[in-house]
Amino acid sequence: MTEPQDDTAQADRHMLEALICPRTHGALEYDAARQELISRGAGLAFPIRNGIPVMLIDEARALD
Repeated sequence: MTEPQDDTAQADRHMLEALICPRTHGALEYDAARQELISRGAGLAFPIRNGIPVMLIDEARALD
């Protein structure tokens, strides 16, 4: 028997995937394990803190 899917988590994921990169205005990838939104085009990872995406370029981590 499988666990029922959490609708709130699914909605949050869809909301996160709807955000765009503030630098490139391109799509972001949601990395659930690291709690980050990745912008490959900008080479940045935006943190998600307490469930809130921090979309400030100064707060983003540069990708390796």
